[in-house]
Amino acid sequence: YRGTEAGLMDIALHPNFAQNHWVYFAYHKPIGNDLLSSAIGRGTWDGKTLTDIKEIFLSDDVDTEVSRLVFGPDGTLFMSIGNPGTGPDASLMRAQHKNDYAGKIIRLRDDGSVPNDNPFVRDKDAKPYVFALGFRNVLGMAINPETKDLWVTEIGPNGGDEVNIVKAGKNYGWPVVSYGRNYLGPRYDSAHKEKGFEEPIWFWTPAISPSGTAFYMGDTLPNWKRNLFVGGLREGEFSPTGQLKRLVFNDKWDLLREEALLRDLHQRIRDVRQGPDGNL
Repeated sequence: YRGTEAGLMDIALHPNFAQNHWVYFAYHKPIGNDLLSSAIGRGTWDGKTLTDIKEIFLSDDVDTEVSRLVFGPDGTLFMSIGNPGTGPDASLMRAQHKNDYAGKIIRLRDDGSVPNDNPFVRDKDAKPYVFALGFRNVLGMAINPETKDLWVTEIGPNGGDEVNIVKAGKNYGWPVVSYGRNYLGPRYDSAHKEKGFEEPIWFWTPAISPSGTAFYMGDTLPNWKRNLFVGGLREGEFSPTGQLKRLVFNDKWDLLREEALLRDLHQRIRDVRQGPDGNL
């Protein structure tokens, strides 16, 4: 662990975990001179410990921030790699460069190899694992169980936190556009569509600092079926204002309304998952 946003980031079980017992974990790997690179490891769970641990992906970029993992319906693995959230323009603009893994969603096979249908795999000016670009910091990733699309929640600057549906090769705009403000006060340009970027399907201003994200598809809580739950770390730059957001959709996945839960705990809600008993 080094710095404020470095260390072990996430774990994910292989879709065929019952047969192969593979566990994947995202972390920052020290590479010398106090530098860290985003990495993915894989180990085999023997009931007591992880064995046969190997590194299956190592970014060749440094100074990248948070990461999350989720398996797609085709068995490929998605990983978010955070962009520097503050700093000089050159650092922020890394999210817009296809030859830099900062501010990206990447996609790889379960053995760490590059899928041959990745959108930039034949682009000599791009990194082959890049699936989509233009993100600030994605702390929530979930596969929509009906549409099979990848949904992510992204921490914006001062406001402008987003929910996005991630499509291959698309650009989501950071730091060129945002519905938030610079921490010193000025607004960012919000003209996503006009500038050729993807619009979020929802955004929060003031910010909630969205974290872990999950669709609820159980029967234990029937009134919450098909709802999206998003952890929130704090609202409007004030602490302690963490909460759990419940987002309600129609049958076309248009957002209808949202509810704030667990605010009375006054805690930073870091993650949310549906358990095997159907509770959250």
